[in-house]
Amino acid sequence: MAKDRTDQAPAPASTRPEIAEFLERVKTLAVPNPEGRRGRLIFALDATMSRQPTWDTACALQADMFRTAAATGGLDIQLVYFRGLGECRASGWVAYSAKLAQLMTAIDCRGGMTQIAKVLAHARKETGKQRVQALVYVGDAMEEKIDDLCAAAGELGLLGVPVFMFQEGGDPVAENAYREIARLSRGAYCRFDTGAAKELGELLRAVAAYASGGMKALQALSEKRDRGAQALLAQLK
Repeated sequence: MAKDRTDQAPAPASTRPEIAEFLERVKTLAVPNPEGRRGRLIFALDATMSRQPTWDTACALQADMFRTAAATGGLDIQLVYFRGLGECRASGWVAYSAKLAQLMTAIDCRGGMTQIAKVLAHARKETGKQRVQALVYVGDAMEEKIDDLCAAAGELGLLGVPVFMFQEGGDPVAENAYREIARLSRGAYCRFDTGAAKELGELLRAVAAYASGGMKALQALSEKRDRGAQALLAQLK
């Protein structure tokens, strides 16, 4: 049975310099899709019981990210989640935010161990079929063999699939693993808490805009005074 992670005292959320570092790492993304082609992004979630208090927040952030991408170059998103005793599921590729929101609201959190390795393996399989621009992962723990996760992350890095690891709370074991996954895949890491949901949303929207429409999409988002887009655009210039 999975250990109870809800009683751990969270570390402070990422500071502005850490967030700037996160945005700096986004510069290592591969060149976005050629004009006229839709991007593909995998949005993966830990749906074990410790995430229940913030599940609604995750759903709302995802919806904002999808709407931003849909308004730029277009983005197909696949939802992946794990929970319970070995359950790990992936949706089809979805082009409409309402459909993806419907899928997410149907999921309830259940106790279980993390299955990050399955998420990374799935991303590798999907990009083997058709290029995936990025993998976004939101979770709060890591209960697997770190060496296995590092090997899988390195393979994604070689394939040009950066992993953006978002950590809720401050579990040090999870932080170490998340940072390594991000580093080896040439992605980025950022920590957040429920009080920083708006800031996390800005970063997610900026990543989605870049993955779907490149610099032009980021510029358009920045002109709407979106702070995440402005920060990202400043790093990419």
